Amino acid sequence: MLNRRDFLRLGSLAVAGLPTLRASSPGHQHKSVIMVYLSGGLAHQDTVDLKPLAPSESRGEFKPIPTNVPGIQVGELLPKLAKCADKYTIIRSLVGQVDEHSSNQSCAGFNGSQIQRENRPHFGSVVARIQGPTSPIIPAFVDLFPTMQHKPYNSPGPGLLGRSSRGVRVDGQDLAIMKSDEDLTDRKKLLTRLDTMKRQGDSVGTMEGNYGRAFDVLTSSKLVEALDVSREPASLRDRYGRGSTKHLGDGAPMWNDQLLMARRLVEAGARVVTVAYGFWDTHGQNFKYLRNHLPLFDHGISALVEDIYARGMDRDTTVVVWGEFGRTPKINKDAGRDHWARVNSAIIAGGGMRVGQVIGSTDAQAGEARNEPIHYRDVLATVYHNLGIDPHSMVMDVSNRPNPILPAECRPIAKLIG
Repeated sequence: MLNRRDFLRLGSLAVAGLPTLRASSPGHQHKSVIMVYLSGGLAHQDTVDLKPLAPSESRGEFKPIPTNVPGIQVGELLPKLAKCADKYTIIRSLVGQVDEHSSNQSCAGFNGSQIQRENRPHFGSVVARIQGPTSPIIPAFVDLFPTMQHKPYNSPGPGLLGRSSRGVRVDGQDLAIMKSDEDLTDRKKLLTRLDTMKRQGDSVGTMEGNYGRAFDVLTSSKLVEALDVSREPASLRDRYGRGSTKHLGDGAPMWNDQLLMARRLVEAGARVVTVAYGFWDTHGQNFKYLRNHLPLFDHGISALVEDIYARGMDRDTTVVVWGEFGRTPKINKDAGRDHWARVNSAIIAGGGMRVGQVIGSTDAQAGEARNEPIHYRDVLATVYHNLGIDPHSMVMDVSNRPNPILPAECRPIAKLIG
């Protein structure tokens, strides 16, 4: 049975993220993005930018292995990603990030102090505000981030764009509530209860104008079905790897079902889906930790990339996999790597981009960008470009005032888009 708290949570789930903008015409082939945020910061030197000739205090325990693209290597714990390197690009020279344990830079393009000072929104909220939903019953922006113990790991909000541009939050508890309420009569009761709360002054947010859309979402099975990975063949779920809903450290779980949910959601019509994946803050026992966790990462990320291409979604769906910073070139006394914001790496696939390449390089110890430095905001500029949004255009805030999406110096990455 749904209690009052559940009514509030599920009601806000239905209402938030449903902009008043007109939905795209039926049958439109929409552009989309799946962003996978690696909470804590994954060690680039041990995954996609190995330095086997570096001194022992820097190079680590892992050896590089060849990929299916001549001349490109990845770490030995990523054999499945090695077999599909022709379907993604590695950026090895990301710069501009600050030492901040948060999703702000990845999801909004600004650090925490900038977001607080300027009320900057999540990029998914920008997309929802500008483009709106493709369907009346599938939100433009679905946020699969769970609620993490370290609060800055959680998604930044819609900021100056207001509540209607917030992503629909669906974590494990939300999904369980939605699935348990299969009877449409119960869903009608839910909205009746919400309406009663509103009339009695127990407001859960702005309901005027959104009530009908909330009802459409709650009385449709399309969103719940998109989140139901049990509808997929067991063989495909095994290919993704199952993982667990258990959080790691104070960050995210490695729940590979969410990667499959993300693919299903964009197929159903979502424009932006964000996933928080794993916990990579390896100050101690970095190599032992990665031996235990990178194989599942390899399973899930390679499966998502291959699935996008196998289903013909690679022209329209962009996949970005990255974290808030890299790790130190020098291994510390606890066999760990500490925070390193000077350079980082990312994996980016699909979106009709040029893939099967490496962009940029680092010095002999992967501590500094050696050539082709790529500002992390240029990754977001590329994402906007792939979605059909000019990153230099304006987005209107709740007061209908124009605000720049990204700073003027940001540019889509030329080697990706040609």
